[in-house]
Amino acid sequence: MISINRSLTKITLAVLAAIVSLSSCNKDVEQFPAPEVPTAAAGTTLSELIRTNPRDSLYYKLILKAGLVDTLNNRFKNFTVFVPDSTAVKAVISAATGGAIATTQSNTAFSAFIASALFPTANAVQIVSYNIVPQNFTTSLIPNTFPNYKLPTLFNPAPALSALLRLDIYPTTRNGAWVNNIPLVATDVLAANGVIHRTAAFAVPPSVYLATRVNNDPDLTYLKAAIQRADQDPTAPGALFGALGNIGANLTLFAPVDAALKPVLQGALYQGAIAQGATPAMALAFATANAATPAGFALLPITSVKGIVVYHILGVRAFANNFPTTVANFPTLLNGAIPSHPGIGLQVTLGATGTVSATVKGAANATASNITINPLPSGSSDQNCLNGVMHKIDQTLLPQ
Repeated sequence: MISINRSLTKITLAVLAAIVSLSSCNKDVEQFPAPEVPTAAAGTTLSELIRTNPRDSLYYKLILKAGLVDTLNNRFKNFTVFVPDSTAVKAVISAATGGAIATTQSNTAFSAFIASALFPTANAVQIVSYNIVPQNFTTSLIPNTFPNYKLPTLFNPAPALSALLRLDIYPTTRNGAWVNNIPLVATDVLAANGVIHRTAAFAVPPSVYLATRVNNDPDLTYLKAAIQRADQDPTAPGALFGALGNIGANLTLFAPVDAALKPVLQGALYQGAIAQGATPAMALAFATANAATPAGFALLPITSVKGIVVYHILGVRAFANNFPTTVANFPTLLNGAIPSHPGIGLQVTLGATGTVSATVKGAANATASNITINPLPSGSSDQNCLNGVMHKIDQTLLPQ
């Protein structure tokens, strides 16, 4: 019994010692402040502001059709919304439906058309969500630098590819205030949960890749062949057509039309024949015959063709309205191989409604190439694609 008591005494003393030790080294549990409970913004929401403005009546119908009223009424979040007036809404709906409703129809007729099955809900979701940025961006927060500022929108163009994918929209305050290549006619209209910038036309989401545009354009067959020849480089880490068809890319392609690229092909074939010992007459006949079709690019060295092609591509998305008004040089993809190369010179002349003229000059070109100004879909300038912008030009850019 005595031995048992002694054992219990030892255990008790050990437990007491442990308690004393823990009591002496432990501090009070640190107290953290309670998380702040978000409060609802007071005042008129974006949705209410658009609904009550007569000029926005058709745009509000699109918001209803897209099911985004609650989103733009959310007082706990902030948005930037690019809002066209009803005239611009009519134009884009008429074009999107192949003229199923004429722009001369009344607002009432368009309201009924938007609400009907004739206008798919998916169309409304696309064109409205592309014009909504899930952040508050007043013009003071939009830089005036080159290139256009990239902002993710609510629009996911390929949800099957990734649920997190978002298409970007590109505002700028350089040379005025713009979104993509569209002038902003009124800015910084404040609401409780964000800001409205009013646009001169509808910023329509792009639907094709740069690669698709080059592939299908009958005026770019020589450029297509040149890219295909450049992609035969076995040492290249990636194909150019692959980049031009990649949703993750963000490029500007200056696309020489066939009439601009064919003479360059002919000249390169002529010089190659002369270097091989042909007489001028023989070289001219050879070059003329083989430049008659885009297939002639197969006769040129791959690296030479690739150098020309990458010199026509910027690694950023640049709409013409964001070019400098006096010539300034910017690097192209060629600078990845030749960092010291001066790049290309860009310049724009702007008018009241947008770009009047724009040029791009290669380092070895005697004169600047003109961008053919036509920003309409399937036009020739500011062709907004899923992964970049394309401008058609009337000269091939020569790096050296």
